[in-house]
Amino acid sequence: MLTMQGILNVVVLTLAVSEVASAHKKIKTEQEKEVQRVLQRAAYHCAPAVESFTRARKQAFAKRHHLTPGTGGVDDFPSIPSPADGFVDQQQLFSADSYADLDGEKISSTPSPTEDGEADDDTHMRCTPISDTYIQNNTCVLSPEVTEGPYYHIAGHPIRQNIAEFEDGLPLYLDIGVIDVETCRPMPNVLVDIWQANSTGYYAGHPYPRPGLEDEKPATEGPRKGLRAGFPRTIQEETFLRGAYPTDKNGVAQFSTIYPGYYTGRATHIHTKVFTSWAPINENNTFTADRLAHVGQFFFDEDLNTVVDKMYPYMLNPIRHTIGRTRNLQDSLNIFNESRGIESRYNPVFKVHMLGGVISQGVVGYITMGVNGSASYDNWWKGGNPS
Repeated sequence: MLTMQGILNVVVLTLAVSEVASAHKKIKTEQEKEVQRVLQRAAYHCAPAVESFTRARKQAFAKRHHLTPGTGGVDDFPSIPSPADGFVDQQQLFSADSYADLDGEKISSTPSPTEDGEADDDTHMRCTPISDTYIQNNTCVLSPEVTEGPYYHIAGHPIRQNIAEFEDGLPLYLDIGVIDVETCRPMPNVLVDIWQANSTGYYAGHPYPRPGLEDEKPATEGPRKGLRAGFPRTIQEETFLRGAYPTDKNGVAQFSTIYPGYYTGRATHIHTKVFTSWAPINENNTFTADRLAHVGQFFFDEDLNTVVDKMYPYMLNPIRHTIGRTRNLQDSLNIFNESRGIESRYNPVFKVHMLGGVISQGVVGYITMGVNGSASYDNWWKGGNPS
């Protein structure tokens, strides 16, 4: 059995051939598959750190924003006290010091058990060897690279945390952690870039089909089953539901948005990229980026999708009563399944908790991306199948 250092040495060697596992290319050869397996083995050693990291962030969120856990423990859906009890305004949910109590200097190599036998949540980002059984049950170990699709804008994504603008929908707060699978340490000051469809399935800048394809029907067979041709960008100035923000010292980026809608052939999802080298453009509050370390997509639990489908304005989706929403396992181009990794051991589904007694008060979604900090992908979409 390889030691942790041995695995990481192999990871470093495989980086030389990382282009064969390019984020826009389907993994086919045995060499490509082995690169993914080696990276996953390195990430598995970080699994307890990832789980503890996520748990600590949940507790910090609940503590700082006066959320009261249910009777089942920290993973229960919390409830919100009344304003008379001092609950903070939603505008304060993403203050700069939201995670000040996650002190990166307190990390140790071995979790310290508390009186109830649980590991101390101050220990949240150090590698610990684990068994295969535990690995299989872990929720986030490595984020596979999947297509960015045709709706990404190379320039113009604003640097901001509130990306909704004037789009209506279920309030969604995202808590995204980023760790380096080579070190199992958080990655501060990397830029997390996200974009998504609005409540009725449209992306900013892409409201209309390509001329001549207004009556195009979705593909009925093959890997593109359910998909139509991607809508071209015709409104340059639209930026709703697009934005990027750097991770803090604890490797966390936070966003406020709305729950995404769906469109033909695709499961409900949010796109993401992680840039390890980037610079702000102060004139328009956007950015330039040099090194792309990760391209991925996040998904949501099917039961939650079903509930949101019935809410306004999601119920106005133009394909609701005709084509309907595509389920995760039927996602076109096999994107959901590819997001689970070569051995289906990564869970790309947000851990979602309600912010109140009813879902309309909003939800918060947690996920941790284990990315290869040394990677540099050339993944600007060059045409082909939409996603």
